[in-house]
Amino acid sequence: MNPVIVAIVAIVVLVAIGIAITVMRGRTRDRLQKQFGPEYEHQLHEAEGDRLKAESALLEREKRVEKFDIRPLAPEQQARFADDWQQVQAKFVDDPQRSVSLADALLAEVMKARGYPVQDFDQRAADLSVEHPRLVENYRSAHDIAVRHARGQADTDDLRNAFIGYRALFEELLRADQPELAH
Repeated sequence: MNPVIVAIVAIVVLVAIGIAITVMRGRTRDRLQKQFGPEYEHQLHEAEGDRLKAESALLEREKRVEKFDIRPLAPEQQARFADDWQQVQAKFVDDPQRSVSLADALLAEVMKARGYPVQDFDQRAADLSVEHPRLVENYRSAHDIAVRHARGQADTDDLRNAFIGYRALFEELLRADQPELAH
């Protein structure tokens, strides 16, 4: 074969491969942005603007969470957790700091009952972001307020905001993936 033709074919093949890789990355980026919403931007910020690093981290989260046995709560669990939440919420007026701590602990219990590992806060938030990306920022913010309050850097209004953030995620986790009731 003519070496010029071989070189041209090789260049065309390399260009086609480059285009295919670019298109695949673009599709992956679009899917991740759609799935993770604001969490995509959060991860991009954490990766200091490195899209490839941010997207790799999000893909790793997906793979990690796929291995979990995430399940809906049984109706009796759901009722018990809802009752527990009402008790925690009722205590807020008298002891906001304790209520926020109890809300965080109850949220961890719900996560554990649903099948999420709950060892480390950052890992919990990352795991939650796969299925609840729009609420995980509330969770991070609530946790941050609780930590700041423990250092004397947050007031009662901040604690109220933390509690609201915990409540939004709690309600989502309590009812997520509930089976349809037979009629």
